[in-house]
Amino acid sequence: MLYVDKTDMMYELANRYKYIFLARPRRFGKSLLCNTFKAYFQGQKNLFEGLKVMDLEKEWNTYPVLHFDMSEMRNCTSLEGMREVLSALLEKYETQYGTTKRINEFGSRFDQLIRHIHDSLNKKVVVIIDEYDTPMMRNLYNEDMLEGIRTMLRGFYQTVKLDGAYLRFVFITGVTKFSQVSIFSELNNLYQISMLDNYSGLCGITQEELDTVLRPCVVDYAGKLNISIDEAYALLKKNYDGYHFSSNSKDVYAPFSLLRALNDGTTDHFWFESSTTTALIDHLKHHPEFNPLDFDGAELSLGAFNVPCESASTPLPLLYQSGYLTIESYDDVLKSYRLHFPNYEVRKGMVEGLTNYLMDTDDLERDDAIYNMAKAIIEGDLSSALIHLRSWIASLPYDIITRKEWMAKKKREAFYKLVIYTAFSLLNSKVDTEVKSILGRADVVIKTKTDIFVLELKVDDSVENALAQIDNKGYTIPYEATGRKVTKCGVCISSEQRNITHLRITDVDGNITDDKVF
Repeated sequence: MLYVDKTDMMYELANRYKYIFLARPRRFGKSLLCNTFKAYFQGQKNLFEGLKVMDLEKEWNTYPVLHFDMSEMRNCTSLEGMREVLSALLEKYETQYGTTKRINEFGSRFDQLIRHIHDSLNKKVVVIIDEYDTPMMRNLYNEDMLEGIRTMLRGFYQTVKLDGAYLRFVFITGVTKFSQVSIFSELNNLYQISMLDNYSGLCGITQEELDTVLRPCVVDYAGKLNISIDEAYALLKKNYDGYHFSSNSKDVYAPFSLLRALNDGTTDHFWFESSTTTALIDHLKHHPEFNPLDFDGAELSLGAFNVPCESASTPLPLLYQSGYLTIESYDDVLKSYRLHFPNYEVRKGMVEGLTNYLMDTDDLERDDAIYNMAKAIIEGDLSSALIHLRSWIASLPYDIITRKEWMAKKKREAFYKLVIYTAFSLLNSKVDTEVKSILGRADVVIKTKTDIFVLELKVDDSVENALAQIDNKGYTIPYEATGRKVTKCGVCISSEQRNITHLRITDVDGNITDDKVF
């Protein structure tokens, strides 16, 4: 058994601050961190033998710990059900510490519990609240339910501030923040460490930890896949690395996906099945003007990161907080962040899963057309791949193309970029879209081990103009020294026929290798 030791950071937080809030995506180890704090404050010294905290902690004082996991409300479909869960959480500690329930209102009841424990034991109390935002996230667009939840929880969270004299330490986790629950508006002494460089590696596995503590697992992983250790590291980085939680963040791997891959000896993708929430999907549906092509490379101001999710004008803050986007860079002059998909696993999950919801269809199947596309791409036959793509587009439900913004040419072009992006992302080849160069952005760049295909899409326009744009903007220049064959392709799409009607393929020098009109 291996233990990735972060107890030095835990000790520093526990002894430097009194009220702390940490936001991280689901399955990033927040609950494990809560349990670690709990064991530390309960004085379970034997659990920390050989860890960094043993060189730091000399006294090992014990404190009563009230640990609330609000994710227990995630399956509640009514306010009454949530009230029963919260009541049961309180009742457990009322029984443990001999408090008689005399008040029904949760805030007063919580206050009574804290004061009783403090007075009866003559010890300050530690409060840990994990996944505080689960009840709100599950009902983000159910106004009646959301208001009831706010009313129910407001007094509960306010108690944490009002009872400060009786508390030793407060640690609260969540994915995002809700201003109207009063946890942030009232608890103004809550110190947010979510975007501090010093704690960027507090949850998750850093590159340094993978290179040292977990290296034996990587060696074993390489053996299972019959590849070199360097190849194993590269594969893990491509699929599961790339998270940055501050302007100068450590490089962080998604722990759930990384450990699953190491344990199973696979390159499977686990992010979408483990971390996509109904609330996130609902959030995206309420922003239909955005699609996945808008997310990668998007910029957000520093202020946008602090906007509560219920009042955000774009889905980007919640996508960042949920782990679908991460910080690529920070501009200290403009005080803005550039975001991107952290790794191949997340991008593929976005395309395969969330795109279904954004395009209002239940299934974008990997049918024969997708398989034939993959085969053609691997063989370097772009023309055949695009012919199979035409078949796939023709099989899509008619109503996903008849969107309300269909009459806007820019939106039609963006829609087909999304369709092509989706189709090629269902393959195992690497796909980049809207790829930046010094003069502009290529629509689609498809990369395999042997080929790089640069595509420019035009709706109700000509392939000549598409190819001219590739040349004028220098889209192929970044790839000409890669050692791979570079191919240019102009694709014309007819809004009347709603499919590809003309494609022209040339080599890097502009010599036509294929020209098809449909």
